[in-house]
Formats: sequence, structure tokens, C-alpha cells
Amino acid sequence: MDIQEIVSRQKAFFKTQQTKNIKFRKMYLEKLRDIIVNNENLLYEAINKDFGKSKFDTFTTEISFVLNDINYYLKNLNSLSKPKKVRTNLVNQIGTSKIHPEPLGCVLVIGAWNYPYQLSLSPMIAALAAGNCCILKPSEIAENTMKAMSKLINDNFPPEYLYVYEGGIDETTELLRISFDKIFFTGSTKVGKIVYKAAAENLTPVVLELGGKSPAIVTKDADLEVAAKRIVWGKFLNAGQTCVAPDYLLVEETVQEQFLEMLRKYITEFKYTADSEQYTRIINLKNFDRLVQLIRQDKIYFGGNYDAEKLHIEPTILHPVEWEDDVMQEEIFGPILPVMGFTNFNLVLNTILELEKPLAAYLFTRNSEEKEAFTSKLSFGGGCINDVVMHLGNERLPFGGVGASGIGNYHGTYGFEAFSHQKAILEKTTWGEPDIKYPPYSEKKLSWIRKLM
Repeated sequence: MDIQEIVSRQKAFFKTQQTKNIKFRKMYLEKLRDIIVNNENLLYEAINKDFGKSKFDTFTTEISFVLNDINYYLKNLNSLSKPKKVRTNLVNQIGTSKIHPEPLGCVLVIGAWNYPYQLSLSPMIAALAAGNCCILKPSEIAENTMKAMSKLINDNFPPEYLYVYEGGIDETTELLRISFDKIFFTGSTKVGKIVYKAAAENLTPVVLELGGKSPAIVTKDADLEVAAKRIVWGKFLNAGQTCVAPDYLLVEETVQEQFLEMLRKYITEFKYTADSEQYTRIINLKNFDRLVQLIRQDKIYFGGNYDAEKLHIEPTILHPVEWEDDVMQEEIFGPILPVMGFTNFNLVLNTILELEKPLAAYLFTRNSEEKEAFTSKLSFGGGCINDVVMHLGNERLPFGGVGASGIGNYHGTYGFEAFSHQKAILEKTTWGEPDIKYPPYSEKKLSWIRKLM
């Protein structure tokens, strides 16, 4: 089916007003939930073919997020969609003021390959909950998950409401020529710029969920055991192919050697081997080759082994590392952790401030002054104190970047708002209005206007 025709049908269907009906939205959200639950094994098999992801990791980092999103909107859709009354100022009396959330229309969601279900279906669910029609374009890099989502959705949903469009760069380029009411993109900053430029041609608003080099800082006041365990888990989850993974580590020099040994201990303990269910392979040879080029043999503190046939790179710690090293010039997006030491906490914050704003940042400390400086001084999308990655698990927190790491956010209420227009309505009575705003004007009227406004 021609994609332009499908978009035209979605725009026509949206104008029938059916998607604005709360019961309609809930019916299809419940249908999607049932399809996912009834086809979990198909989803597990597809993602395992793409990059060896285990059932455990797929449920905890993908399926559970998607099901929680659906349940959140089923529970909260009535209150989210309800007009919100706000205070009416004196000059607009006698009247009432309300904000009416309304859907935008036909939206495009472009997903990412690293968490192909979560990063495609979660924004799509928010779009449907807000009352939109949606075209979903999953990443072709994770081909089997793309086909699984296409089959489950296109076999069960009317294309004039929801449609999964398969394909690669050519198909995405074709989509970006079409005028949508919003585009939601998750991926690299490089491709995000292409999407943003294409959207500008049609004055299409965008949400860009990008990436960046997300720092993790460990001070001497941290619980080092807890910090090491959580950083190892968060960094090597999905073989480091996580947009909010700690990209590099800054450790206070007085505890640096001790902490490096703790990192080594937990990597060994977690058994991240090529044949382990606890570990994922690299998505393809292109990304594998890029990552291997970042592993300098003279910088290896731990790990460094790899197998091109299995697309396996073992967890690797690089130390000592300098800011000028190749591994520090771009987001790693793989199981390589550069470690640098520092002596002055405020100076290291100032150094991070000079870099592009990251998608995430993490601090491990029990020092309240360090917590305050980290939170108030650094600008980043979101993050944690004394943990990594887990801020994504709270649907009441917005998820998104800032600056080069993204535009806009989603999850929970913020996802609903991302795909809604906040329509302002002032309703006035037809009585009780003074004549001071109408001609003829006078100094007396101006005096009253000054007081009212």
C-alpha cells in the first residue's frame, strides 16, 4: 500500500473525530495490550534473532515498559483529557478560562534499534492515548523486531488509524517528505539533524530523543560497593547499547584504584561472556568495527577481547584515559568504559559544563553539598544520584534531552502532552461588561485600563 495514500486516509479518518472519543482510545489500547501479551514469545524470538537479547532482559527493559505505558494511560486517560480550569484575570471578568488538550492529528514515530520495542511502541502508545492517528517506522537495523511489530499491528489495526511502515533509509526519506502534524524521532544526533531539517520544510513540530556522552562521577564519599555494582550493571546492560548508559567514568583519585578493582570484580561476577544470557551481542558488523577501533591496547585495564564472528565484545575498561583520546570524542554506545581520575569535584563539574549537554548524568556520593552542586550546576536530560539508568523506570518523570541531546520529552503525562495541543478557551458572559475598552477613548478610561491591566 502506498504510504502517501495511507497518510491521506489517516488524515481523513482523524477528521471524523472518532479518535477524540475516550472509549475509542481505550478500546484500542486494550487491544494492543492483549496482542502484546498473547504474542510475547514471538517478540522474544524476534529480538533474540536480532542481537541475542534474553527473555529476561527483553521483558524488564522492553515489554514491561510498554505494558506499563498502556496501563498508565488506561488508568489516567480520563483525567489527562479533561479540560483544566485556570484562574481568569480581572480584565477578562466575568468569564471562565480552560485549557482543552486536543490531539494533533496524524503523527510519525521513528523508532530506534537498540531497544526496538520500547523506543518504538512507547511513543506510539502516547500518541494513540492523546487521540492521534499514527505511522510507526521502526528501525530496519533490528530487522526481525521490525517485522514482528509490523505483523502484529498491521494484521490487527485499521491502517487509517495505525500503520507500521517497514523499510530503510529510502523509506524514511520518503516519509520525511510528507507533512505530518508531529514527528517523534529516537536515534543519533546526526540523523536527528536530518529529521529536524526535513520537518522544518513543513513547519512540523518535533520531539528528538538523541544521545551524548553521559558522565558518571564517583567521589570519595560514595558507597563504593554499591556504585561499582550499579555502574557495571547499567553500563553493560544491552552490551552498552543504551542511550542513557554511563558513557565515561570520573573517579576521585583517592579511591580510584580501589574502585577499579571493584568494577573488575562485578564484571567477572556477572559473567558477561559470549554465550551468556546476561549479555547481548553488538547489533551488526558496522557497529562492531567502530567499537573495536576505540579499544586502544595500551589503555586496557580490563577486558578488551572480542569475536567478530559472534559480534561479541567483552566488557572493557580503559584506564588511564585523557580527554583528547578518540574514545572521548563521541558517544561510545557499546561495552567500553573509559575511566579518568579527578582531584577537585567543582573543577570536574566545570569541565563537563564545557561539553555538549548530555542525555543523562550520574553522581555517586553521600555528600549533600556535592549532590546540590551536581543538580544545580550541570545541565542534562535526566539522571540519578547513587544509581544509573533507573530514572527511566518512573513514568512520573519526564524523559528527554536538552541541547544536543534532544528536544522535548515523554513518558506518562509528558508523553500525552507531547502529542497534544493545549487549546485555550475563554468563555465570557454577555452581561456585566464595562465600556472602558470601547471607543471613544479618554484619559479617564486609560486610567482605569492601567489599574485593570
